[in-house]
Amino acid sequence: MLLGVLSAQVASYGLWSWQENRERFAQLDTLSRNLADSLAATVRYFRSLPYEYRHIVLEQLRDMGGTRFFVSVNDHRIHLTGSTPDRARQLVARNLREGLHRQLGKVALTIDFSRPEHLRVFNNEVALDALPAHWAHRSLAMAPLSTPILVVQMPLDAHQWLFVATSLPVAGLLDGPSWLAGDRLFALLAVLVTVIVLSLMGIRWLTRPLSVMARAARRLGDDLETPPLAERGPRELRDTAVAFNRMSERIRQQVEERERLFSAISHDLKTPITRLRLRAELLEEDDQRQAFIRTLDEMDQLVKGALASVKGLDLHEQLQPVALDGLLVELRDELAVHGKPLHLSGEAGSVMAKPLALKRCLTNLIENAIFYGRRVDVAARREVDRVDVWVRDDGPGIPEAQRERVFQPFVRLEPSRSRHTGGSGLGLAIARHIARAHGGDIHLGRASAGGLEVRLQLPLGSDTSSVTNL
Repeated sequence: MLLGVLSAQVASYGLWSWQENRERFAQLDTLSRNLADSLAATVRYFRSLPYEYRHIVLEQLRDMGGTRFFVSVNDHRIHLTGSTPDRARQLVARNLREGLHRQLGKVALTIDFSRPEHLRVFNNEVALDALPAHWAHRSLAMAPLSTPILVVQMPLDAHQWLFVATSLPVAGLLDGPSWLAGDRLFALLAVLVTVIVLSLMGIRWLTRPLSVMARAARRLGDDLETPPLAERGPRELRDTAVAFNRMSERIRQQVEERERLFSAISHDLKTPITRLRLRAELLEEDDQRQAFIRTLDEMDQLVKGALASVKGLDLHEQLQPVALDGLLVELRDELAVHGKPLHLSGEAGSVMAKPLALKRCLTNLIENAIFYGRRVDVAARREVDRVDVWVRDDGPGIPEAQRERVFQPFVRLEPSRSRHTGGSGLGLAIARHIARAHGGDIHLGRASAGGLEVRLQLPLGSDTSSVTNL
């Protein structure tokens, strides 16, 4: 848009300059033809004067005025330091020559242009700016002398040359167009800045509803209880807001229906599970009783995990600074009951997070490493804009092709990650959900010991809008 506005301004500036230049040449053509008529009349007048009266008339003209020509009579033709002829000077010289030849006949004449500071008069002996001010200014109608001077010389007789100097009635016509004139550049920049400012204001006004809609879409991904969008503005935005509100309402209804369904299933399963647990306690053989109880515990964990996944891990906490190093030490002490070494290294400092949610995320990652490895290393490092936590084990690892798949709920890889470990396939899914709700993410890789390397990234930025809806 800016390039388009600038191109339009440059094009209009060029068209404006071309039109002005064309009008300048039309004015020069008219003025030079009129000037030829006046000059021809002056020459005829001096030709008609007797020789002894010419100097008297010249002195009267210099003292009293009466003509806009500076006229003198020299005893030879003066060679002038001319300026570079251009199209405008060529047009004036051609019209003068044609007009004088038409009215005076084929006379020998020279037409030159000179700057005032270079022009010399009276047989090339006196500089123009050395003459009395009223002589030059009255006859040449210039104050100060700054524009190019037109000089016409022609013989009056065998020993005298008529010297006529004049300036054009309109100053600046022979100076040529000024493409980078200050007033034009100011007008160009003023229009350009005004158009840009108004365009940016209009664009901001038009895109503000889209920004509101984008924020509403992000909030909807974290919290279904977001207020509906205001259905106002242009017709297209109103239609989009209506469609978005209808979509969010349908999503909310479907999620609520799914939660009610799983809550009912969970409630209905608790009664038979409890009944089966009581009956299992009545079994006489210890092996069968323990097998039944383990199966019932597994079913109970599956039901709780499914319900937790459906509810979207809704932990109603407030954001607060969490000392990540202290949290890792606390988890190391709590998980020491598993009897496997857990080594901590590095420093992460504090992050803004929901404490229970972050603890659940780290617990899932570390327990996952404990279950499938003999040794677990946890390393933390604080960067400029984020905190990285690595959890490494020396277990069987996960094939690269399966690393994204294990983040899906209820996905377990056989045989290395089986149900006999007590897992339900929700640990990594829950951990990534919490990490992404905090604005971070979890990535899987291969540890140096051959096992799995889990990398948790948490941002240090101030944008925590998505975390508030975790």
